[in-house]
Amino acid sequence: MIYDKIENIDLYNIDKSAVEFIKNLTGDEECKRYEISDKIYANIEEYRTKECGYFEAHQKYADIQLLLTGEETIEYTSLDGLEIKDAYNAERDIAFFYDGTNPVIKLPLKKGFFALLNPEEAHKPQLITSASCKVKKVVVKIAKNRY
Repeated sequence: MIYDKIENIDLYNIDKSAVEFIKNLTGDEECKRYEISDKIYANIEEYRTKECGYFEAHQKYADIQLLLTGEETIEYTSLDGLEIKDAYNAERDIAFFYDGTNPVIKLPLKKGFFALLNPEEAHKPQLITSASCKVKKVVVKIAKNRY
């Protein structure tokens, strides 16, 4: 997992086409899926943050998550010891888990910051930071071993 300011994104070995997509975001992009390359795509979506959720993990793609508007908290923990809620769905590249007993790190995600979550790292996105708010979020999906 990497958590840093977007201005530092060039410090990491992340695919250049993904970095360029992120750097060129204006905030006015339409909510939809964007094909960046054959192994990289981005989803832009809007939603309201929530009080609770489930941990998720992927196997094929890493996530780079960043907000264009609003703020949210992403919780991060070790996948070890989490109980499966919904088994891995290969078509959607996602599995869901109940909370476990491992320590949880809370990442306050707001405009200007990003979180890179590697495949098989458990994370719980879309959580309230201080109060529920509407966010516009970008999730860049990068195929494993492409960053």
